[in-house]
Amino acid sequence: MESIKSHSYEVHLEELAEAALRQHIAKSNYSKVFVLVDENTKKKCLPIFKEKLGERADVILEIQSGENHKNIATCSKVWELLSHHNGDRKSLLLNLGGGVLTDLGGFVASTFKRGIDFINIPTTLLSMVDASIGGKTGVDLGSLKNQIGVINQPQMVLVFPEFLKTLETRQLKSGYSEMLKHGLIMDADYWKGLKEKNEFTDALCIKKSIAIKNDVVIQDPTELGLRKILNFGHTLGHAIESYCLENPERETLLHGEAIAIGMILESYLSHELKGLSKLSVQEVKETFLKHFGRVSFDTADIKAILKLLKYDKKNSHGDVNFVLLQEIGTALTDIKVPHDLFNKAFAYYAE
Repeated sequence: MESIKSHSYEVHLEELAEAALRQHIAKSNYSKVFVLVDENTKKKCLPIFKEKLGERADVILEIQSGENHKNIATCSKVWELLSHHNGDRKSLLLNLGGGVLTDLGGFVASTFKRGIDFINIPTTLLSMVDASIGGKTGVDLGSLKNQIGVINQPQMVLVFPEFLKTLETRQLKSGYSEMLKHGLIMDADYWKGLKEKNEFTDALCIKKSIAIKNDVVIQDPTELGLRKILNFGHTLGHAIESYCLENPERETLLHGEAIAIGMILESYLSHELKGLSKLSVQEVKETFLKHFGRVSFDTADIKAILKLLKYDKKNSHGDVNFVLLQEIGTALTDIKVPHDLFNKAFAYYAE
């Protein structure tokens, strides 16, 4: 399957990924090759990956999985391990894991010795189609999502769909949520076809989602304009994800689950402010509720979630900026939302 070219790197899929990895390591004369894993990818993915890598897995570094470990403390642990094992500026870090690990691993590599090479090998659907693509790296600040980080591109991204066999359905659906987002913001036909699929993990669907995100990133690598559309559903979705993360009495939501809620809410706002049709809003709502079900929020929950909007990374000059849909396949950026519409959006979600 043909690779996808970005400005400074390529995304290789399936058999081309293995060949590209071996060729890159053979020609690059790295002093050491580190592989970053968590307890899940160490057990389920590392044995498979070692066969593809050959002999150059010099040191395995392990962190704990989960969003609650995506923080500076974990970074410090990895920086110390890199130093302990004599990592230098000619070292390579291979990030073998989901979105938490590739975000954190990319940030660690970008800052260790003022920057070493890294390669992302995503093992979850979410990471394959979204998190590992585009060069965004970083960690959370407490429960606040992705507040600390840099944009720095990997040497390459290697996608092996066989890793998806190690995942439970809930994790696969989390990635499916981001794939549906790609259709909503850029490609109405992709949305239409994808939302009817029962099997969405085939390589062609994965490649299509990667291509959509990559095309946006190529046009706007540092998120000055167009790239903001990738945040559709994320303004309220991230606030919901953070709220559930910091409240132990609530079930923690996976990223795609929170963003699915965010996309329903922000579709409603799109109807109220930018003319998205009622039929389209209902289509979005029915599609996501079919796959994710409904989460209950009372008045106190909603108030607390809305307070978290002030930390959104798209904010400017004290304003909360939203990405909304004009129609399915067309997104608009930097939209201000009157506060009274938020409660109406949550009421629509709860209906």
